[in-house]
Amino acid sequence: MSQSIHHRRFVLQSLAGSLALPGLSSLRAESVGGHSPVQDSRGAGVGARRFVAVGNLLGFQQKQFFPETPGQAFEETTLLKPLADNRDQITVYRGLDHGLRGGHFAVHTFLSGVLHHESKQRPDGNVTIDQFIADEIGTQTRFPSLTVGSEGGIHGGCQLSWTKSGVRVPPITGPAELFEKLFVSESKARRAQQVRENSLQASILDSIVEEAGSLSGRVNREDKAKLDEYFSSIRDVEKRLQSRRQWADQPKPEPPFEKPADKNTVEDLPLLYELIALALQTDSTRVATLEIGGSFLPQNLGIDKSYHSLSHHGNDDEAIANLITLETYQLEQFGKFLSRLAAIEDGEQTLLDSTAVLFGSGMGNGNSHTNTDLPIVLAGGGYGRGEFKKVASDGPAKVPLCNLFVDIAQRMGVQTESFGTSTGTFC
Repeated sequence: MSQSIHHRRFVLQSLAGSLALPGLSSLRAESVGGHSPVQDSRGAGVGARRFVAVGNLLGFQQKQFFPETPGQAFEETTLLKPLADNRDQITVYRGLDHGLRGGHFAVHTFLSGVLHHESKQRPDGNVTIDQFIADEIGTQTRFPSLTVGSEGGIHGGCQLSWTKSGVRVPPITGPAELFEKLFVSESKARRAQQVRENSLQASILDSIVEEAGSLSGRVNREDKAKLDEYFSSIRDVEKRLQSRRQWADQPKPEPPFEKPADKNTVEDLPLLYELIALALQTDSTRVATLEIGGSFLPQNLGIDKSYHSLSHHGNDDEAIANLITLETYQLEQFGKFLSRLAAIEDGEQTLLDSTAVLFGSGMGNGNSHTNTDLPIVLAGGGYGRGEFKKVASDGPAKVPLCNLFVDIAQRMGVQTESFGTSTGTFC
């Protein structure tokens, strides 16, 4: 342990990319000691809180989406009609957004409120609400979270979910992969290999903690801040490693049907929703996201146009009609997902009662590329009040969308008073 810190670096890979001890200007070389405990998984079961977020890249037609009348007497608009069966379990919001500009690039802030290139100096970067929650409760299930989307389309793939370190969470790209993740167990040889890998990585992590631990009492204030951030990263890796160890020998649930084949995003969407519902029902995860992205092709609904070009409709009636067809299909599948959750028993309530389901987009008006006045529906999980809430969209009374995220996190059991660009808790 006497080697110079400048010549020695422990690197832990595969759990969090890489975790290398940072260079500290106030030290040249020292010995180390100390250890950081691994957080135990509490485990839970029936009635646990869940959270699902669904977002698309191009928004929805505002005139056909938003009602006019606030409260429970709101009109059944063209795009809300598919949610009629679950009207009493939804709340529609208008006026919520992140106050950002950026068009297509700002769409990726839907669940964070923070542009990626502006996240460097923020303690939590541009972490999205799903990952923020998963960091706290994710050890309770086999998968801390599930991110479903595609790797095609605008900006090169799904960018709905981001970690605190500013890393995009790569998506599960189709029903076949999601099915395997949920229901197909690895071979005995592969499980044995994973046990060996976990043991090796735990040993490396112990060495990292040991070397870094003794430095905290002998560094200046600037380097102390670096170490604190580093220890936070270590704790995150510890939790993930502990979770991976815990589930290594646990059998996965029995599959309810044969492994499906991937077709296309349009045809696969109902099956993706079904698999997410099963993931929640089997308690494989309590946090999931689904991005309806650039691989959602109008051609698969009989429309020979580009979805992106249609979004720049210029008030052309035919283009708007085609968009409403695409958007209605998306709302129909979302409505069926809510009905599916409502039909699954979860103790003395339904799975929808246990699950807060957010639906919307980071694009407010695709035709003008604005990221304000976002379409937001929140269903189940205590949010189903059967009403339309219109909040101030500007001025001193403006309510950021992140305020609603604070409330969601708190209901999920996360002790926090802020998230992203929040100014308080949503009332």
